[in-house]
Amino acid sequence: MNYRIRQVVEFENHFSDFLKQQPKNVQNKIFKVLEAIETLERVPSTYLRAIIGSNGLYEARIKLGSNIWRVFCFFDDGNLVILLNAFTKKTQKTPRAEIERALKLMQKYYKTRVR
Repeated sequence: MNYRIRQVVEFENHFSDFLKQQPKNVQNKIFKVLEAIETLERVPSTYLRAIIGSNGLYEARIKLGSNIWRVFCFFDDGNLVILLNAFTKKTQKTPRAEIERALKLMQKYYKTRVR
């Protein structure tokens, strides 16, 4: 059993709505990546990478065969990872519209969170 270093939670239901639409093998791969984020002291960039110039936004990176998925997230209080929106990646670059959507959700989180 792996020790949890950080907690992964979802903000609103954007991630779970996306997850429900995915086949079981994709869901399992996403859960493996999220488990790595929860349990590894240093998460490899193959699993989690900062979005440059985004003020704290990260993307969890999931690859299965030739298919790629991204789940946007950020850290709150250092160890809480908040899952935002997710999408199937179809181009080399992450679509700007997806990044903007994640940034808006992150702002909404900070405006509505209870301390």
